[in-house]
Amino acid sequence: MADEKENNNRIVLVSTDRDFLATTRTAFSVSDAIQLLTIEKPVTELHGEVQDADAGAVIIDLDEPDLERLEALQRITRRLTDRVPVIVVAKGCDAAMVRIIVQLHVADFLVKPVTTADLVRSCIRALKGVEKNDSGEAYISAFMPAAGGVGNTTLALQTAFLLHRSATRAASTCVVDLNFQNGSCAEYLDLETRFDITEVENQVERLDRQLLDALLSKHESGLAVLAAPNMPTEMRSFDTDVVVKVLDLVSAYFDNVVIDLPRTWFPWTETVLRGSNHVYITAEQTVPCLRHAQRLINSIETEVGKDIRPRVIINRYLPSGMDGGIRAADIEELFGDRFAGGISNNYKLVREAVDRGIPLHEVDPNANVVRDLKRIILPEEMQLESGRKRSLFGLGKGILKKAG
Repeated sequence: MADEKENNNRIVLVSTDRDFLATTRTAFSVSDAIQLLTIEKPVTELHGEVQDADAGAVIIDLDEPDLERLEALQRITRRLTDRVPVIVVAKGCDAAMVRIIVQLHVADFLVKPVTTADLVRSCIRALKGVEKNDSGEAYISAFMPAAGGVGNTTLALQTAFLLHRSATRAASTCVVDLNFQNGSCAEYLDLETRFDITEVENQVERLDRQLLDALLSKHESGLAVLAAPNMPTEMRSFDTDVVVKVLDLVSAYFDNVVIDLPRTWFPWTETVLRGSNHVYITAEQTVPCLRHAQRLINSIETEVGKDIRPRVIINRYLPSGMDGGIRAADIEELFGDRFAGGISNNYKLVREAVDRGIPLHEVDPNANVVRDLKRIILPEEMQLESGRKRSLFGLGKGILKKAG
């Protein structure tokens, strides 16, 4: 039994990249939960070494993928079947290469340069096994603005990054921008929009994983974004079945789904809200906006039902309020337990992130706005951080013991 457990926690790394080998060895050298074995050969020159290693997971570094390397990868995955998860690392791929890799049913795909934290989390998930949550379904968070310009897209995107990078819940994450008229999720991250919903609205049956992969925009962090080109002059309401089919497909292939909803209520809005685990209403600290938020809560309860309990996030939050203005006590009295929390007013940082097309944490990982949102989205991690420090490997070791 001991040998079997040791083998299950063994990871084989195939690579000829000296820098990647060195950083990976250093990362895993401090862990007694995972054993790392390296094979310093090109993937095209492997002849059974991976299978003989009897690993719990395999990391294949394709470096710069081409057809020869992909064919070699295919041979390895075929020999391993489904018993050993394979993590693929590469410098970058075009859409055709990505589709081929996805079709090989690999456990994860990481783009160089790979951060140590991302690689470790990917390995922990691979060793733990495919296990999203107790229900086996995606964890869906929907963000809806109470008014225009309240920062709904900023909060939705940063929530996606928090979930994607979480030490306890890190998993595949996709942002779905349902604001077809004025959405800006892709622009906030300097990504090209690739989802043309008009191409599939009359052929919903065409939607499958391969087509979905072609429609997704990929951030360098691994975060996926499903966003359509803006249509400012067209106020269109797509058929509910189309939107539902798209969301069902995304939910089937991603562990976390974050939805950026438009302020306008469409025929499919109710369905989206019903299918979400959490619904957040983004507002700001002004009387008109708080009234809008209160009316939106009432409308959701009337149209969707009281089993959907939206919570209000106050952006650009000032607990003491402006002179003679709304204070924290007033907001708590108005919303009660529907008040999720406030996000500090840090206009300079948010403006810099948006203008540079990067997430907030890349400007300042310890910024007040990042920590405020994390306190709402991942309260369990904030509690851990405020208590004793826990290493990423220590956490991974606990997960592995629990899984075993």
